[in-house]
Amino acid sequence: MLTSICGINWGDEGKGRMVDLLSEDYDIVCRYQGGNNAGHTVINERGKFILNLLPSGILREGVVNVLGNGMVVDIRHLTEEADKLRSQGISITPENLKISDRAVITMPYHVLMDCLEEERLADKKFGSTRRGIAPVYADKYMKKAFRMGELLHPERLYARVKDIVEWKNLTVEKGYGHAPVTAEEVIEYFKKYGEPLKDYICDVGFYLHEANKAGKNIMFEAQLGALRDIDFGIYPYTSSSSTIAAYAPIGAGVPNLKLDKSVGIMKAYSTCVGEGPFTAEYFGEPAEKLRAAGGEYGAATGRPRRVGPFDVVASRYGIRCQGADEIALTKLDVLSGYEELEICTAYELNGKRITEFPFPDALDQCKPVFEKVKGWNCDITACRRYEDLPKEARDYVELIEKLCECKITYISVGAERDQIVIR
Repeated sequence: MLTSICGINWGDEGKGRMVDLLSEDYDIVCRYQGGNNAGHTVINERGKFILNLLPSGILREGVVNVLGNGMVVDIRHLTEEADKLRSQGISITPENLKISDRAVITMPYHVLMDCLEEERLADKKFGSTRRGIAPVYADKYMKKAFRMGELLHPERLYARVKDIVEWKNLTVEKGYGHAPVTAEEVIEYFKKYGEPLKDYICDVGFYLHEANKAGKNIMFEAQLGALRDIDFGIYPYTSSSSTIAAYAPIGAGVPNLKLDKSVGIMKAYSTCVGEGPFTAEYFGEPAEKLRAAGGEYGAATGRPRRVGPFDVVASRYGIRCQGADEIALTKLDVLSGYEELEICTAYELNGKRITEFPFPDALDQCKPVFEKVKGWNCDITACRRYEDLPKEARDYVELIEKLCECKITYISVGAERDQIVIR
């Protein structure tokens, strides 16, 4: 079984929570795009964990975790993240963590360039996480990047450094006017943070190919959501990689394989971290109430998330982009404090009502069309069967299911691993 766990909206939908839950039935969990701009918060019987680079399957014993070729890997962050998890009692060894030799390395100068560009843009900034993601993906496609496999061939790697640094300083020093990058500091960086990772680097494409032949169950874990995809998202306020489920086998290293199932994750309301159009956004007291109830602050950045009611238009588009076969609806419990709820069922664009997600440039002119539904205003965190949910909560789930035209199979009623309702 090859399954993708993917985000339907703007990211932060609760993918890590669902991967942690569902990975019990999988042998391998693979991240296939993005970098440490991801933020997956997982709470289980072992504690609370915030993961940026490592797949959420790292928290389950016996599950092998893979960082695919579509990722960009900040080796310092990865080393520190792994050390922190080890201090929390999580085992991380070459047996349960494998890093693609084709994955690209995020360098300190990529982070520097990300920050310098956001500062240059000032109030026109894209809302970057300032972790070097756009600059490193740019270098990848410029064929000016370093790859993890090169750490296994240090002499050839170090021979490339001088030319790359000289080219990079055309931007860092002569463009932004910042102190230049030196070859010495780059080589020292590789030695300090690359050396400890050598035993983890391998041809993960071959590993996954053989695992599939052996009948292993493989889960692909996405970062962010469909609306942050470089092609199909709210460009240019997107990530720099493909967050789409169809990309999973490619970004993992097995383009010859096909997914059996795509599980889309979306919240029972809308959230958005960063800049860009967000049609259904709440402001003022309604926003503060929902943000506080949901603890809506970015796991990777700590930034307050923008919030709003459930957006049918954006979600139906995201479901189509992800080819979702079924949905996991997270944080339904957060809405328990409302006697009445709103759902954004359409947009108004130039005086016309639309129900299909428009080209991103039109989103700034869109206004949300809200419909009110009855809330349940009671605690549902102890519910474990669908029948245990109050009728109003079930009506809400079934209305979203009908409007989004995709089956809702999983309903999260709390952050703990067992706080789940399966229909």
